[in-house]
Amino acid sequence: MPPKKNMVPVQKPKDIKGIIKRIFSYMYGFKIQFFLVVAGVILSAVAGIAGNALLTPLVNNIEEACKSGEWDKKSFVGILLVMAAIYAAGAMAGFLYQRMMMKISTTTLMRIRNDLFNKMESLPVKFFDKRTHGELMSLYTNDTDTIREMLSNSIANFISSAITIVGVFALMIAYSWILTIIVIVMLFIIVGVIGAIGSRSSKGFIAQQTAIGKANGYIEELIGGQKVVKVFCHEEIANAEFDKLNNELCDAATKAHTFANILMPIMNNLSYLHYAATAIVGGIMSVSGFGGMNIGKLISYLQFTRQFAQPITQVSQQLNAVLTALAGAERIFAVIDEEPEADEGYVTLVNAVRGADGTLAEADKKTGLWAWKHPHKADGTVTYTEVRGHVEFDDVVFGYEPEKIVLNGISLYADAGQKIAFVGSTGAGKTTITNLINRFYDVPDGKIRYDGININKIKKSDLRRSQSIVLQDTHLFTGTVMENIRYGKLDATDEEVYAAAKLANAHGFITHLEKGYDTMLTADGANLSQGQRQLLAIARAAIADPPVLILDEATSSIDTRTEALIEKGMDSLMEGRTVFVIAHRLSTVRNSKAIMVLENGKIIERGSHDALIEQKGKYYQLYTGMFELA
Repeated sequence: MPPKKNMVPVQKPKDIKGIIKRIFSYMYGFKIQFFLVVAGVILSAVAGIAGNALLTPLVNNIEEACKSGEWDKKSFVGILLVMAAIYAAGAMAGFLYQRMMMKISTTTLMRIRNDLFNKMESLPVKFFDKRTHGELMSLYTNDTDTIREMLSNSIANFISSAITIVGVFALMIAYSWILTIIVIVMLFIIVGVIGAIGSRSSKGFIAQQTAIGKANGYIEELIGGQKVVKVFCHEEIANAEFDKLNNELCDAATKAHTFANILMPIMNNLSYLHYAATAIVGGIMSVSGFGGMNIGKLISYLQFTRQFAQPITQVSQQLNAVLTALAGAERIFAVIDEEPEADEGYVTLVNAVRGADGTLAEADKKTGLWAWKHPHKADGTVTYTEVRGHVEFDDVVFGYEPEKIVLNGISLYADAGQKIAFVGSTGAGKTTITNLINRFYDVPDGKIRYDGININKIKKSDLRRSQSIVLQDTHLFTGTVMENIRYGKLDATDEEVYAAAKLANAHGFITHLEKGYDTMLTADGANLSQGQRQLLAIARAAIADPPVLILDEATSSIDTRTEALIEKGMDSLMEGRTVFVIAHRLSTVRNSKAIMVLENGKIIERGSHDALIEQKGKYYQLYTGMFELA
């Protein structure tokens, strides 16, 4: 398999407007709710402004009472009730729009994750070969979480801040244009500080996202390979490598959060300075009566200065979070925009019945007989070919990268029911051949025919349903033993599961498990031995009952005694099927109809075991010298 590439660093969003528009496109069905959210944000912001504005008549009422000695209680209470009603309405509006925005944001993220997962399921194998698990997992965790934060908080905050800034600024001008000059001067200072610190913080957050992805990928690999680490006593090396990645993450996070965190104290101190300057100048104006200023207006104006600085600070705090979210969204959408696995096949797999004259016809129910339904574009006729598993390679050339050829002019055939074995050193191209049979990769040159049909004409899903594969690296899913075996045939009965397990000689150890077939497997079957996991994989392949079976080191994790025990079962499984075997143990391939010896992407020897021994070539050297292939 081609080597995985390092994770691509997160870049600053290239098309901010386009990404925002695309995120909003996932909010379909929420037009009314989003309108109510905007209305709630406006009401909440206006309530805050109006409540502070009412401080002027409230304080003036008290001031007038002090001067005249008569207190207009009715007016005072009326103002208090109006203020209470305004603040209550603002609080209620805030509660409701937060609830609705949370519903909108979580549903939007659900839709994005669905699209992302569905796209990943449609992508070719080569996409996953070039990316680490940590990089892909970060899309579902870190990147979606930053989008959630932006949707649930930032959007509402930006709207609220904009309304507050505009509304408060208008009232400040109306109250005193002189004091507003101080505000404008301070605003320029604040914007300059935000620009200087915000740009550095943004770079830090982008670097932090990259470092998180690398650290997550390394942790996932090390957790999965703990036994290997311990066997080779690499704990210290693993610790050192993780320390390096962790230090990079620490440095990136420190830089990002240092600039982000110092912004708030700086802004607070600037707002205090602004508040003090406004209080001093306003106090002088109030005492002298200059500009129509009085105590009531001054108190309201001082509240406005606090209210004016707060949204500016909020915007500065949210800006980096928004940029990080948009960068994460850009990565997600880049995957969603990936070209799906191409499939121009039109030959499909169907249930068939054989007529009295021997011809095949399509059936609308399971018959146990499968056929290739082949519509011919030239004359519009449809023919049916029995699925037998005849596979032929005709001068196939292939490379995972165009400049690196792995297979060079491979020609071979396997008649229906034959067992073909591939042997050779690591990297000779054995697994690549099996990857081409099920069209994990398409060949640029040469042809592969399946029952006489070019496999490029067969729909990939139907082609793969006609095959079953047992890999060296067994993967089991979270679920019961029975569910894992049934994965090969989802509509299989319990009796079929038992039969498949017996065929693979797995029934014995399964019945000795705590709950038998209902035993729950987790962590890739960590509570089973490697050999037991391999037996379950063989049972999973057996229950699919395919005409073509691929065994890629299927018995490599099984001891020779267990291998001997399941040999009869494997023979029953392989009976009547075309079988491709990749094995290092020569005992596994001895009874093959034909053995292909590969070297540097070419077949250098082919024949039966006895014929190859008589040739006294590469196979003879391997058999007499090692008894196993390395």
